[in-house]
Amino acid sequence: MNSIAIGTFSMTRLSGGQQLAIKYFAVAMVLFVAQCLFGLFAGLQYVMPEFGYNWLDFSVNRMVHINAMVVWMLYGFIGSVYWLVEEEAGTELVGLKLANLAFWVLTLAVTLVVLVYLFVQTGAGEIETIWFINEGREYIEAPRWADIGIVACVLVFFYNIAATFNKGSWSGISGVLVLDLVALAGLYLAGMFYTANISMDQYWWWWVIHLWVEATWEVLVGCIMAWGLMKTLGARRVVVTTWLYIEVALMFGSGILGLGHHYFWIGTPEYWLTIGGFFSALEPIPLVAMVVHAVYDSGVHKFRNANHPALAWLIAHAFGNFFGAGVWGFMHTLPQINLYTHGTQWTSSHGHLAFFGAYATIIIAVIYLAIQKARGDVHMGAGLATGWRWKWSFTLLNVGVVGMTMALLISGYEQSFVERALEGSSWSGYFAAQSTHWYMQGMYWREVWGVVTIVGLIILLWDLVTICADEKRASPVLNKATATA
Repeated sequence: MNSIAIGTFSMTRLSGGQQLAIKYFAVAMVLFVAQCLFGLFAGLQYVMPEFGYNWLDFSVNRMVHINAMVVWMLYGFIGSVYWLVEEEAGTELVGLKLANLAFWVLTLAVTLVVLVYLFVQTGAGEIETIWFINEGREYIEAPRWADIGIVACVLVFFYNIAATFNKGSWSGISGVLVLDLVALAGLYLAGMFYTANISMDQYWWWWVIHLWVEATWEVLVGCIMAWGLMKTLGARRVVVTTWLYIEVALMFGSGILGLGHHYFWIGTPEYWLTIGGFFSALEPIPLVAMVVHAVYDSGVHKFRNANHPALAWLIAHAFGNFFGAGVWGFMHTLPQINLYTHGTQWTSSHGHLAFFGAYATIIIAVIYLAIQKARGDVHMGAGLATGWRWKWSFTLLNVGVVGMTMALLISGYEQSFVERALEGSSWSGYFAAQSTHWYMQGMYWREVWGVVTIVGLIILLWDLVTICADEKRASPVLNKATATA
């Protein structure tokens, strides 16, 4: 292994768990491309409704776009945890063969589901359709067999991680991570049964959409963020762990109760208007505080940053999470506002900024950390010959997503005003709102910024494959004593 030149990408430098993580990252990037392409197609159908008619319908575009997003982020999170677990536990991954089998099973299942989405699309509305084609439930359309497969793979993942920490050593980060994985497997079960009462059915559906994606994922990225700040800045463990505990406390105090902002209009008791409206936006605060504290701490102790791209994406995550999930979420989840904005492009505006800012950014950061080690702990700081690539991809992706967010916000504002305020949520108002000048302007600009995002993604993929290929400088050594204090 020592004979391999620094800067050369080699899997032999990596442990078994880290090699598995690279596989998850590779599939995640393929699905990221699919998410962006089908999102671009769906956006185009707003301004050119005839595009794809009878061969790639909007409902299919939107379904693949959203499901690809959820699944690639799940792949990214699993890969990130496999990347850090052995170093955090101080021992090799337990059950590596089982973990690799789960990866291939999950990847085969995802491939089959996407093919069914594209070429079968709909069923006859019978129980066989639910099991083998499409459950017909927004955001979790996957057929029942795939649901069971996802839970089985997450349970294998839980076993690998918990058993590894149990064999090695536990820490504050590992304790929070393992407990969160229990919820990651368990909460998905809430979306696997139906009730005859539509309000009750929506109630359990939101447990998956909010508590699975917006609560357990938030804690998961908190663990990854804590570890990432120690790796990039040499931040003290006591600093990041303290904020991680506060994140968990706020998740219980605000994330779970904040679920109520989805309950306003599905027939639930009136008290959810107050509870859901108040507790909706507190979760991202500890993550921002964790980063600010870690950056301040590194400045005081004169630490050096070992990986500029990773640190840039970690900081983008902190503030993207705060503004996307926090500010943009709170902006339209108060019931007095949500009465007008619910189900409009205002919601899409929040969704684009929140998912990218809260989740995509941190996965990209860990991938840069992984590439650095696979290239022999190569220098990824200042003076990179190809440093312009990560900077341009970083800029274009963030500017593109923010541009789409603002365009959708303008369309959503116009839609809310015309459809809800002027037309009283009537069918005529629904169609009138989507033909106004400002609504269509927003849709055109959303597509423009979508193209900017695609260009940023292409440069990102180029950079991930080639970064530091000719770099011979070794990464600076951070103050490891403080990272473990």
